[in-house]
Amino acid sequence: MLKTHNCGDLRAEHVGSEVTLAGWVNRRRDHGGLTFIDLRDRSGQAQVVFNPELALDTKEIAGTLRNEWVIQVKGKVNKRPAGTENAKIPTGAIEVLVSSVKVLNQAKTPPFYINEESPVDDALRLEYRYLDLRRQRMRDNIILRHKIVKHIREVLDARDFLDIETPILFKSTPEGAREYLVPSRVYPGKFFALAQSPQQLKQMLMVAGFEKYYQIARCFRDEDLRGDRQPEFTQLDLEMSFVEQEDILQLIETLYTSVAKNVTPEFTLASSPFLRLTYEEAMRRYGSDKPDLRYGLELHHIEDIVKQTEFTVFKNAVAAGGIIKAINAPGCAGYSRKQVDELTELAKSKGAKGLVSVQLAGTGSIETLNAEDVRSPVAKYLPLEQVKAIAARAGAKHGDMVLIVAGDAKSTNASLDGVRRELADRLKLADPKTLAYAFVVDTPLLEWSDTDKKFVSTHHPFTSPNLADVPLLDSAPGKVRALAYDLVCNGYEVAGGSIRIHERELQQKMFGILGLDPGEIEAKFGYMLRAFDYGAPPHGGFASGIDRWAMILAGEKSIAEVIAYPKSKSAADLLTGSPSPASEAQLKELGIQVRQQ
Repeated sequence: MLKTHNCGDLRAEHVGSEVTLAGWVNRRRDHGGLTFIDLRDRSGQAQVVFNPELALDTKEIAGTLRNEWVIQVKGKVNKRPAGTENAKIPTGAIEVLVSSVKVLNQAKTPPFYINEESPVDDALRLEYRYLDLRRQRMRDNIILRHKIVKHIREVLDARDFLDIETPILFKSTPEGAREYLVPSRVYPGKFFALAQSPQQLKQMLMVAGFEKYYQIARCFRDEDLRGDRQPEFTQLDLEMSFVEQEDILQLIETLYTSVAKNVTPEFTLASSPFLRLTYEEAMRRYGSDKPDLRYGLELHHIEDIVKQTEFTVFKNAVAAGGIIKAINAPGCAGYSRKQVDELTELAKSKGAKGLVSVQLAGTGSIETLNAEDVRSPVAKYLPLEQVKAIAARAGAKHGDMVLIVAGDAKSTNASLDGVRRELADRLKLADPKTLAYAFVVDTPLLEWSDTDKKFVSTHHPFTSPNLADVPLLDSAPGKVRALAYDLVCNGYEVAGGSIRIHERELQQKMFGILGLDPGEIEAKFGYMLRAFDYGAPPHGGFASGIDRWAMILAGEKSIAEVIAYPKSKSAADLLTGSPSPASEAQLKELGIQVRQQ
């Protein structure tokens, strides 16, 4: 090794030791005849001092050093003079008096600052990702991710799980997301697909008798990107045999609690055991199946209160079988027209036709509310007693503002979910150091697709229906609950799974409900159905997004900040310039012709 110690590991107990350090020049400072260098490696940084009175031959080299040069220094660890200590860094009590220095490599001036957290264009960061990863924030994020995965393995290894790899090159199957296809040279005109997940493969491992499987799996989906989505991502993939739903929920809670306590103890768990919400309850109270539970701001149905209203929007919503919901914005009675308009535009962007605001001025109990206290563009349509009733239902008081949306259930919930999150952000209601985990259970097995004019799987086609609802598969498929569960945290879905179908007849029936004819079923899933003929045990599992998990624990807003080499928002690799054209020779070998669209 070119160093005896890591820069960030030196402490007061090393005073008097001769050490050799190697790393990057993080910052240089000249003070009279002394030159101070903050030397950085992966572990952190240490101050090294060039004193020509102690080592004259180092003075000339010290004067040439620039940020990001790679150097090696030898010297003695010394206690910093009183008053010069730096309590902000772990090595702030010591410094290294340099006896010799060697330049291992020079560096050009970087295109952005590495030794400070200043704004940098995302495209530039990705183009020079190897430099971006030198910055402390990014280095800490990647190390945190490593610690999370390491602890996951420790927890599962202690519980007798086997880490088993499954193929990345797999068969193209209709599981929901668009796939990446890989042409086969050996079989011209035929294609592999990059695995969206190891779902079918892990189920067949249960048929194979391994009983407890996990894998830190790479997955691929050709989807439009957003903050918590990338074309290639990593998930903890897990499956167990001879289990019921409760067994898996207990394992998930154990795993997530253990990571929080052992890897990020600075976080507080909002509840232990984790809260449990039915899907219906989550949608009713929060308008989302992945609610942020670090704050209240619940939604409230008010159809019964306004059913006799003369306000056309409310009247039409009720007549059409829609819903009307209200949310209280505490302390926002003084919002300006501009601020209300901003919330209205947000609601519209989520599907609402509009947003009704009712601002409540005055003081005292809500029963003392009078007409002069109410400010609303629809005040003339809402009798005072209705306003009082709405305010009471929403938990509003003087000084608050009630916001109301009317329409179909999907757009009303989506818009108020967006408003709820925005209000929490504006009012700073979410504690960034709290983890509010909750299980969402009893999700619908199927949902109707207006685009495809058929039922599609809410999770995937291998999810078992709640056995009590199996008779509804023929008469009312949309009412069937799934033996499925999602784990949500701070407004994100961080894990999801289900008990699987393990009987051929039920799995075949499910494929039929999803619109596959017998020929398609055989062509696309025949191998799996045959596996079920050979003693498939009851089984279930879950998948957990490592990227999203790490993102939350790192306090980031995008999973790109916890991935070493992410793609850009347009799914491009700006570091290498890919995707890039294939050569004519490559295309010819694969039997492929490229047609310009």
